[in-house]
Amino acid sequence: MEQENTKINKYERYKLRLSPYDFFPQIATLDFDNLGDADRYYLQDFGIFNADFLEDAFTLRVRIAAGRLTPQEFSALAQIVSAYDLHIILTARAGLQLHGLDAKNILDVFYKVNALGLTTWQSFGDNVRNIVCDVYDGVGEFCEIEVYPILMQMQERVLKNPRYVGMLPRRISVGISGNRANVLSLFANDLYFALAQKENIFGFNVYMGGKNSEMAQNADIFLQTSEVSDFFVAFIEAFFLHGSRGSRLKTRLFYMLENIGIEKFKAYIQNEYKKPFQNAGQTILEKAKFNECQRLKDGSYAFCYQTDFARLNAAQMHCIAQYASEHDAAIRLGIDHNIYLLGLKEADTAFAPAHKNATILACAGSEYCPYSYWNIKDETSYLPLEKILKHRILVGFSGCAKGCARHQHSDIGLIGLRTNNFGNAEGGARVFLGAQHTKGKSVGRMIFSMVPLQHLHTLLNLIIAMYEESGYGDFEMYAQKVLNQYSEDFLALWFLLNLQTGQKIKLLARKNSSFEYEKSLFGVHFFGLEVLDFDDESFKKVISSLSKQLWTI
Repeated sequence: MEQENTKINKYERYKLRLSPYDFFPQIATLDFDNLGDADRYYLQDFGIFNADFLEDAFTLRVRIAAGRLTPQEFSALAQIVSAYDLHIILTARAGLQLHGLDAKNILDVFYKVNALGLTTWQSFGDNVRNIVCDVYDGVGEFCEIEVYPILMQMQERVLKNPRYVGMLPRRISVGISGNRANVLSLFANDLYFALAQKENIFGFNVYMGGKNSEMAQNADIFLQTSEVSDFFVAFIEAFFLHGSRGSRLKTRLFYMLENIGIEKFKAYIQNEYKKPFQNAGQTILEKAKFNECQRLKDGSYAFCYQTDFARLNAAQMHCIAQYASEHDAAIRLGIDHNIYLLGLKEADTAFAPAHKNATILACAGSEYCPYSYWNIKDETSYLPLEKILKHRILVGFSGCAKGCARHQHSDIGLIGLRTNNFGNAEGGARVFLGAQHTKGKSVGRMIFSMVPLQHLHTLLNLIIAMYEESGYGDFEMYAQKVLNQYSEDFLALWFLLNLQTGQKIKLLARKNSSFEYEKSLFGVHFFGLEVLDFDDESFKKVISSLSKQLWTI
């Protein structure tokens, strides 16, 4: 740790006083009814979450390597959930959280879960979080390299390493894929090993600095499969030694790269890695749409069980475990909050989904997360679900700006917020559109800073209807060719005027980059409207006036 003690945040002072690894033996004797701030901080490193303003409620997060579970493990978890009357939430890192715990039973459940051969270590806190890969790793038709063995090597080198447990400047998220097409993009990770090819050899290009609101950037490094684990440890050590330990608002890797530049950080990594880097090869990623029943390389099938926006109960878990056991199927949790059964002999929908939401990622929501403004999973009634499903539109639905549903890595992204800008609105959402997520080109742009929930369904219906009129068969392509050619303010006003006039005027590819061109389109299609009295080089005043006119309750 290079920074002086006076400059570091309070969590770094905890680490200097006592490392989380050395704290761990104290867990057995803690008074969980009277935890201090330091106790709560240390417990996160072992998967136990408790907030001071929700001191009676505990959450246990389980780290599931690559999302892979045996039917026996899944059944055993279901028994624990049933015995303690708990609730399960699947996480966006292919793990799961047990909710409904309290001071009297948290320790019992902690020991029982870890005794199953699963682990809760480094699932919260300043750690290497669960390392994720594509759900069809090793078996899918797009797979070139099975990455599970590499993933396990990486995990084993840090999971219970005293140097790293809870000791990083901030959390590190890692993704790796040997598939040409992923069910979901992995560019939101701090470190992403993407399938690449160089001189006819398959390996990985390295991307760094992603987060929920940013795409990871190409580090111009190519690694062969045998080099990934050593590079990973060198990366972690470089971040451990040189990462910022000051304000928690600026300790993610993204800010470090923004501050010192990627080349300097690469030099830190190379100092630990010891070997020269190869320049990047060609990243191999293509767009694909996956079916509910997907044919695998060996001729067997996978079935995607769509959960109720990540919620799962003991009865559902028992049913899934029993079916998987009877059909000799493997169970994998996806980073899309769905459960996959692999190795089925027939393309059969094993049982009815809990909800038809294959392309919607919703965060835990206020029912389970103290940071969320409202209950996202129930507020999905404000979405045009049938149209989203029909067109396989990727939607990220976050309850706060932390963005756990990766809303800026989606075709349509939403953040739930409270608002009093429109009268007695129940709440509202920021609306983002147009992420170029498949190949990590750009995050979605904010089009509306606030839309009241009562009007969200109508607005999204209009946006999707205009996409239908466009003739493009994929929303991401439509965004690239049409939406992203226009300014955010133009799009906001275009949608508002279509709502006001009851139209859905098709938006064509832009022919001119000037503000005057955008303004002329309003004159052609909405001639005579008094609201179009532009008095400066901006649409903002008109947008504010018209949105309040349409949405004030």
